[in-house]
Amino acid sequence: MLSLSDPVLEIRDPIHGAIGVDSGERAVIDHQIVQRLRGIRQLGFSHLPFPGATHTRYTHSLGVMHLAGHAFDQCFRSLPFTSPARRRSLRRCLRLAALCHDLGHPPFSHAVEFAMPPLRTLEISAYTPSKVAHRLGRRAHHEDYTIALLMSETLARVIDREFGFTSRHVAALISPDVAAGDDFFFEGGRDLRGVLSQLISSEIDVDRMDYLVRDAYFTGARYGAVDVGWLLSNLSWQEPEGRPCLALHERAIYAFHDFMISRLHMFLMVYFHRKSVVYEEMLRRFMGDPGSGFSLPADVDAYRRTDDAALWSTLRQERSPWARRIVEFDPYRMAAEVHGQTGPADLGPAVAALRAQGIDVIRASTVGALFGKRRTDVPPLYIVGHALGGRSSLRPFSEADAALAQYQQQRTIDRLYVAAENLPRTREILSRST
Repeated sequence: MLSLSDPVLEIRDPIHGAIGVDSGERAVIDHQIVQRLRGIRQLGFSHLPFPGATHTRYTHSLGVMHLAGHAFDQCFRSLPFTSPARRRSLRRCLRLAALCHDLGHPPFSHAVEFAMPPLRTLEISAYTPSKVAHRLGRRAHHEDYTIALLMSETLARVIDREFGFTSRHVAALISPDVAAGDDFFFEGGRDLRGVLSQLISSEIDVDRMDYLVRDAYFTGARYGAVDVGWLLSNLSWQEPEGRPCLALHERAIYAFHDFMISRLHMFLMVYFHRKSVVYEEMLRRFMGDPGSGFSLPADVDAYRRTDDAALWSTLRQERSPWARRIVEFDPYRMAAEVHGQTGPADLGPAVAALRAQGIDVIRASTVGALFGKRRTDVPPLYIVGHALGGRSSLRPFSEADAALAQYQQQRTIDRLYVAAENLPRTREILSRST
């Protein structure tokens, strides 16, 4: 007889092979809110310089869910759960959080996030008021839309029906602004919410493990070749000062170096590619025009129908010169590029010289860093090693490894773009002003 934990569906994935899905997970995957991610490209405009990069947030989300299950099994292999049912319930909650972590991405992924409305317009009742009061008037993030969609009535109803936990528990692993509301994450007197959240978002999370490998595969780049299996097999949980946290064995430290450096190089060489950046900047100019016919709705049902195709359809109908350039694949061309480690280059004089000659110029500065912004609600990553006498040592990663210090500085790329017909004159002006 088929148990609820047995897979009822196997999804073939080019990165991970067969991804097993149980009946409850299939009900969530088949929901229209999750299916929307089929229409959101993972890398926005990156398919223009990298033609193979047409993969979607949907396939990425399935991959993250798959890795989350493996990470749970490795991390908690030595934890004696109070019952198999408790272990299974926490594991399924983690997998569901991994599946749903990107629900809120707008069309072309990060490229349109700047156009999101203020957070207060989303009216997310699941948020703890005291935690979000300071940013209600600020622009919402895709994470806010993720929580709004996850807590929407139709999807929440499916989760509440299919699992022994609620959509609020899933949301609590994704956002620090959502309170679990009960002791669901307590196991054997320990609160596991922090370490489970680390597996979703931290220095070494399953989100990055999937997108680095997946993006490298579909772009044809080799920067994201990461030994995911070795990293997963060396994960564990530790309890310094009574707080469960994620830990990595020191024998995997060099694989972790490669993981972090690969992420930095993917940002600099793939995600910040000059062609992707200029299309994003042209889209920004189009959407900044009060007369543009596109906006991101705060209503979750309307947002569900907003994907790449919806935005592209709008661009095709617009007479804006920026919309025309995008849909006709006629971008501004790069006239100058400066790389640095301390901040954007001082290209102000060059911009002023070009504008004085009547040349319109787009300036774009992109910043890459080895370590992204760490969530303050989760504990730091720890490194487990062996001390003299056979005892185990436990140190925060920030104190345990100095080998990555040379990569700590931000890398910046500052670029100037002009219309193709202005490129020869621009280069002449720049040669005189430098």
